[in-house]
Amino acid sequence: MAAAGAAAVFSCMPTMPTTGITTSSTRLAVGPIFKGTNNGCKIQVTPLCTDFDGNANHWRRKSNTFTVSAAARQLTGSITKTEGLHFAVVAARFNDIVTKPLVEGALEAFRRYSVQEEDIDVIWVPGSFEIPLVVQTVAKSGKYHAVLCIGAVIRGDTTHYDAVANSAASGIVSASLNSGIPCIFGVLTCDNMEQALDRAGGKVGNKGAEAAVTAIEMASLFQHHIGR
Repeated sequence: MAAAGAAAVFSCMPTMPTTGITTSSTRLAVGPIFKGTNNGCKIQVTPLCTDFDGNANHWRRKSNTFTVSAAARQLTGSITKTEGLHFAVVAARFNDIVTKPLVEGALEAFRRYSVQEEDIDVIWVPGSFEIPLVVQTVAKSGKYHAVLCIGAVIRGDTTHYDAVANSAASGIVSASLNSGIPCIFGVLTCDNMEQALDRAGGKVGNKGAEAAVTAIEMASLFQHHIGR
């Protein structure tokens, strides 16, 4: 590695099978090395010859300087640091043959990762269309670190499915953005009841449990790293 303030130049010889030119040198200039945070460094890379002009039959000189960080911090939520985290589960009663097992799967996942039962509130609403308003309200209350949304929308013979599914999805996203609290999408959108049951503890697993784990990780990420 070059000393600080010096520039190291590397060269490679790609072959270009065109008339009159068979090889050309491409230089990569690595500029001054700067000390960064966390004992890392940054390097400045400037490609000098990067583009071949077929019409002119020569390499065009092209400069594109950019900075590469060698010590970027990696932030992620933890699914084991759950102490003090509070969660709300907003669930739709419609299609409760599906949503009840999803809620049970979510609660079991919370218990498995040591979330205390007194730190979880389950709120039932009539259907998936009603989820976003309640989610936004509880997310803005300041009581919860994440809100888990559970529902089941199953395709029928009309376009009602599309209206409900799209409204639920866009409403939950809006609630999350407006409140600054992670609102996790655990609403199943399936073509038939068999697909829904498969995902509510059947052969595909329990999507309620998966959504609960996502809620824990996102709550931890905000609580311990990003803040509010």
